[in-house]
Amino acid sequence: MTTAFDAVDLAGTRLANRIAMAPMTRSRAETAGRLPTPLVAEYYAQRATAGLIITEGVQPTAVGQGYPDTPGLHSAEQIAAWREVTDAVHERGGKIFAQLMHAGRISHPEVLGNGLHPVGPSAVAPAGQLFAGPGMKDFLTPRELTADEIHETIEGFAQAARNAVEAGFDGVEIHGANGYLVHQFLADNANRRTDEWGGSVENRIRFAVEVVKAVAAAVGPERTGLRVSPANTYNDIAETDTDEIYPALVTAIEPLGIAYLHVTEPKPEVRELTLALRKAFSGVFILNPATEDPTGPDDLALIEDGTADLVAFGALFLANPDLPARLRAGGPFNTPDPATFFGGDHRGYTDYPAL
Repeated sequence: MTTAFDAVDLAGTRLANRIAMAPMTRSRAETAGRLPTPLVAEYYAQRATAGLIITEGVQPTAVGQGYPDTPGLHSAEQIAAWREVTDAVHERGGKIFAQLMHAGRISHPEVLGNGLHPVGPSAVAPAGQLFAGPGMKDFLTPRELTADEIHETIEGFAQAARNAVEAGFDGVEIHGANGYLVHQFLADNANRRTDEWGGSVENRIRFAVEVVKAVAAAVGPERTGLRVSPANTYNDIAETDTDEIYPALVTAIEPLGIAYLHVTEPKPEVRELTLALRKAFSGVFILNPATEDPTGPDDLALIEDGTADLVAFGALFLANPDLPARLRAGGPFNTPDPATFFGGDHRGYTDYPAL
């Protein structure tokens, strides 16, 4: 029987175990240059015993930033700063992928600065607010991307992937989940376009497919992963055809031979679709399962029964830098402190004790 502590081959990269660190926004980048700091390097290096670390969302372009103090991968300074992070992880034997996250309409001019305005597939404002630094701000109507800008955005993902490899990452994960730009193109409430990028299922998956193609061409399919979250309503997303659009997307990217598909379940009811996507995808399958509490030790059974090849842990990995050892030992587990999740200093970031 396969267990969480068995090694796995990720498209040619050997992972020491099947326990992944899920991407988690922590908002601790240096503000002016959107640079990861030495503290960020320490944070990820502490968690290098994960089979695979997937970083917090990293904006591929300046206009892709969604929240204050999140890091980028679109400048020479950012590449150099990320090299310090990847070196620290590799020195401890870890493997690390950068998650490329374009927030799209989930942003604000006060976050973006430099006269930039949030963009999206259509000029449809999401309901709600976001933290923009000085306080909460209402979401604004995004500027609809032109056809030329869509192609530029796709190339932005590809260039960020090249930058990630230059920075020493083992690969990249395209963030197609949680209501950000790729997900906005998939969802018919955010994508009201009538051209080749909207309308039918075939058209609404086009942006995601073209981003995956461009990234795989830039750095190799073996360095490329995709994250999706079917039926996730986060960031005011509504899908009327979840059971149709995600199988179509996976069918379209399957011939590309990318390293992995990472599915985040927003609720237990999508498990049937999860299993269908698992069956349709021939690469490594990572699952962040729907659970009442944070993903925990009981969810390792999903590897044993074949539901997933790896299980991604979020809050539990945030609070337990040596999580694989603790899972093997059956605990004990540190309790995450939500008050320190976003922004701040080392407290609630690098000061969680190891066994």
